Amino acid sequence: MAETPTPAYSVRVRVRMPNLPGMLGKIAVAIGEVGGNITGLEGFEVKTAHLDEDVVVNCTSEAHQEEVRRAIESIGGVEILEWEDRTFKMHEGGKIEVLPLAPVADVDDLSMAYTPGVARVCLDIAKDESASHEYTIRRNTVAIVSDGTAVLGLGDIGPYAAMPVMEGKALLFKHFAGVDAFPLCVRTKSVDELVDLVMKIEPTFGGINLEDIAAPGAFEVEERLDKALDIPVFHDDQHGTAIVTLAALDNALKVVGKVPGDIKVVVAGVGAAGVAVSKILMDAGVRNVIGVDRQGAVYDGRAGLNSSKQWFAEHTNPDGLRGSISEVIRGADVFIGLSAPDLLTVDDVRSMAKDPIVFAMANPNPEIRPELITDIAAVIATGRSDFPNQINNVLAFPGVFRGAFDARARRITENMKVAAARAIASVVGDDVRPDFIIPSVFEPRVVDAVAIACRDAAIADGVCRQQ
Repeated sequence: MAETPTPAYSVRVRVRMPNLPGMLGKIAVAIGEVGGNITGLEGFEVKTAHLDEDVVVNCTSEAHQEEVRRAIESIGGVEILEWEDRTFKMHEGGKIEVLPLAPVADVDDLSMAYTPGVARVCLDIAKDESASHEYTIRRNTVAIVSDGTAVLGLGDIGPYAAMPVMEGKALLFKHFAGVDAFPLCVRTKSVDELVDLVMKIEPTFGGINLEDIAAPGAFEVEERLDKALDIPVFHDDQHGTAIVTLAALDNALKVVGKVPGDIKVVVAGVGAAGVAVSKILMDAGVRNVIGVDRQGAVYDGRAGLNSSKQWFAEHTNPDGLRGSISEVIRGADVFIGLSAPDLLTVDDVRSMAKDPIVFAMANPNPEIRPELITDIAAVIATGRSDFPNQINNVLAFPGVFRGAFDARARRITENMKVAAARAIASVVGDDVRPDFIIPSVFEPRVVDAVAIACRDAAIADGVCRQQ
């Protein structure tokens, strides 16, 4: 079955064609015949004997983009004037910038914003460092810290290649929750160096969002920073993913009429995200979780387990199942993929229990293409925005930090995470159905619901600094 064209591989093509009836139709047919999906016609301009037109086409890959190009070029009299990959164009020069909040229109403004007036504020903070949360960007600013060792779906691509992801995260913080964020990609793979760096930059930020750091180091980095710092530390790959997954599963179970205590869940990928998702599901009442990595099922007694996987082995897989994913997934009610593309087969899904739930969340390409199992799985979710039921961390992290900042929270507690999950699920409400178990990231009620739930949980947990 052909893959679905996606905006991730969209192109803008400016074509010139003879000004004759049917020419635009010929272009549309040629694009459609090779599987391209036209999503927009822009920039129409008639020039007597010919006309120019911008055509936006979604494709499935870079190779497919070239196939679309060849199809257009094969039409007699048609010339391609411009060819632009829209994704790369969006990223040119980065996706964020710094803007001023204070005016500098005259000498008075300058005297207050900078010298000599700024000295008064500096001295006030010197007397009481907590005042920095009131009079500096710390009040509303998050550092997005990554070493690029575990970028979801891409792996260890390094800090330079990870920067577009971190910029995107900063963009989403601001757009959805009004939280200022700045990406900090660090050239190190040392846990000690990463912890030391964050400790040193802490005076600049009001919160730390850890991102795409490989396990087991990710666990140690978060644990050490959470203990040492007096500001919220949140590893989004762990807890953001866990929050949204729990919200989606709560609603998916309503669709199929099952309850957490009775289901068998197979989690593919036992890294930072897989362990955190498994923990939050078990906290929610799921008793039978089996993790699978490259060597197969994780079980107590398996040789070569690192510290996090050893903990995982001791607390999951109650029946001690062994073998490949195809072996352990038989009879499972839920598959949760946090690993790599094309890991799961159609036969694997067929072997699951009645009304299987499949969360294939690897990005950019899922563990199995949803098109292959639409007639088998009762509920399908992915991490992609071009399919229904996108399990996207943007549903969680903006609201979590918005709530934490609003409460002046010193940390993010387990109760805040669970409250966030319940808040996300509640936005769907009675409208839950197989293709709507999780709200859209553009649903305006989500951030407010999560922020309020997290704020209230922080206050209840007593982790707020003096207002």
